[in-house]
Amino acid sequence: MPAFRDAALFKVAYAYGLRRNEARMLDLTDFGRNPEGREFGEYGTLLIRYGKAKKGSPPKRRSVLTVWHWTPHTIEEWISEVRPGVRHSASRALWPSERGPRIGLQRLDSRFAAYRDAVGLDPALELHSLRRSYITHLIEDGHDPLFVQHQVGHDHASTTAIYTCVSSDFRTRSLRRVPGAARTRSTATFTGAAPGRPAPDEAAVPGSDGPPVSGLVAYVVTIGGS
Repeated sequence: MPAFRDAALFKVAYAYGLRRNEARMLDLTDFGRNPEGREFGEYGTLLIRYGKAKKGSPPKRRSVLTVWHWTPHTIEEWISEVRPGVRHSASRALWPSERGPRIGLQRLDSRFAAYRDAVGLDPALELHSLRRSYITHLIEDGHDPLFVQHQVGHDHASTTAIYTCVSSDFRTRSLRRVPGAARTRSTATFTGAAPGRPAPDEAAVPGSDGPPVSGLVAYVVTIGGS
């Protein structure tokens, strides 16, 4: 059960480009419909209630749109099939822990580090790396930088640019692209909230020649509860 929760949590953190505390503080009621993205059903938007706050200010709220087709299934499977059987399932928190109604930040970090080390990923990788991957993949998929900035809750475009680390493959495609031609991708193309980015078990870590981030997610699912 804990391992399945961890896998679902990591996927959701990546799917919405969340900070650690934003992911930890999610509640079951934070998902909603997007009239312009009906294909995502009940999981078209996600309300972030505990975004990064400025000094002396309350947590910053924002709404994040679902962009990838695999995201609703990941959430629905956790909420409907697995979560009801965990301890503290009566909690409103999306991610109950083994010991309390909501998983803690230190627990998040230690679980991520354990899986990362088990699959031999770079020790420098951290849970926040999933957020960097999200930003990079949206840019590589052709989303407007302003859309990406709003999705992740950055006040300044320069901050989003710092997070972006496009792959060498993306740079090669950009070089070969004919100026003014329609944006194309070698696999699938999507705009707005249409599907296109593969699930985390297929998504590589930007700027890394090592195993994909999702190797970690896949490993979490296979080891069972621990």
